[in-house]
Amino acid sequence: MQDARRRRLAMRAMRRGIKEMDLILSDYTGRKLAAMDTAGLDLFEALLDENDHDILGWITGQIATPPAFAPLIGDIRAGAVGLTRPV
Repeated sequence: MQDARRRRLAMRAMRRGIKEMDLILSDYTGRKLAAMDTAGLDLFEALLDENDHDILGWITGQIATPPAFAPLIGDIRAGAVGLTRPV
């Protein structure tokens, strides 16, 4: 069941409305999704329910990240080298 969920989340991550989000989240899922536990998958799924413009703003540091997503966004940001500015 978790494998099917991971495949579904990977597809959702690569089929966003903004090309930048496709690239950033696809890269992240390729690096991290297989190792996520249920809580990590729940948080990532909740992130995917958010608006692309908000997520991109959180990753780039243009918008303050909600506390619930801060660790996840920090992890995504760490892999998005060259796309972010210091926060």
